[in-house]
Amino acid sequence: MSSKAKPEAKVAVLKGQEAEDKVLEYVKKMNRPYGAVDVAANLKGAVPKTATQKILVALAEKGDLVQKTYGKTTFFVYNQAKIECMPMEKISELKQELSTIEDENKLLTAEMKTLTTELAKLKASPTDQEIDSQIASVEAAISQAAATLEPLRSGAPPISPEELEQVYADWTKWRPEWIRRRKVFMTFWQLATDALPPQDAKSLEEDLGIELDTPEHTALEQGPLCTQPQTNSLKRKRL
Repeated sequence: MSSKAKPEAKVAVLKGQEAEDKVLEYVKKMNRPYGAVDVAANLKGAVPKTATQKILVALAEKGDLVQKTYGKTTFFVYNQAKIECMPMEKISELKQELSTIEDENKLLTAEMKTLTTELAKLKASPTDQEIDSQIASVEAAISQAAATLEPLRSGAPPISPEELEQVYADWTKWRPEWIRRRKVFMTFWQLATDALPPQDAKSLEEDLGIELDTPEHTALEQGPLCTQPQTNSLKRKRL
């Protein structure tokens, strides 16, 4: 069973001077044009609409409000001449305060721009961890290069152009043969193990001593040495 909504508390209806003071207080506080219907509605019924109209007209006759008529609608606004004006000294003080705040704001804006630029540079710079990683990578490359140069530094004879030519000739001759044989083997191996479960196929592979390509072999096949056009990349450049 749904609970019943609690009835709203009734607003006490004002009369006489209390009603007039309430209307004047509201119009002065809002300081904008209102009609009698709007004032009565905004006061939540504290002053009836008919009484509100009479009070507004009476206040306008006293000079507390200014009455304006637009077509068939009448608006009332608080008499601006009765609003307390700010002294010129106070206005000058506020203008000076505003100027000071604007100057401070300009300085803070410039400082923020500088800090933002510095922050962007810091974000673009590598972290300590990244620098350590780069240093380690460079040191490893240096060590590898030094190890490569060590035989030459120890007096070992370099590979002759004829030996390089022979290596390239053997590479050109036997690599296509190896590719062909691997393709034939993979075809027959797939036919032989197609009906076997993967575990049985693996056991058969181990029993026969078959060694498939390792990840290193796969990486070599996908590297530039095997994927680039067959040119003699082993030849030395002659100066």
